[in-house]
Amino acid sequence: MGGSMTISHMETLTDNVYFILVSLLTDKHGYLIMQNIEEVTGGAFVIGPASLYTNLKKLLKAGLIHEKPGEKSNQKVYGITSRGVEALKSEVKRKEQMVTLAKRALATLDGGEE
Repeated sequence: MGGSMTISHMETLTDNVYFILVSLLTDKHGYLIMQNIEEVTGGAFVIGPASLYTNLKKLLKAGLIHEKPGEKSNQKVYGITSRGVEALKSEVKRKEQMVTLAKRALATLDGGEE
């Protein structure tokens, strides 16, 4: 199988895609997306422009986000679509299940304490 799998065929969202979708719950232009991700993660997660715009193209193609012209002539504003919201909800549920399983497994190491 080739290395360039489309987002719609991925079972899980990459961290980059996850944080982009979370950021786009309110419409933003590219630079603001990068700033928002860094801000909400307390600097723990930073996405660069090359990675951001590569992922935005994939998300647009998959129908998970939309774009519209921004205030400046060369600026684009992005927002999440209903399909994107569903993908994000699904990923949140998957991550919650992973955390629950890990907590249970770790509790057995600690003698049953959570």
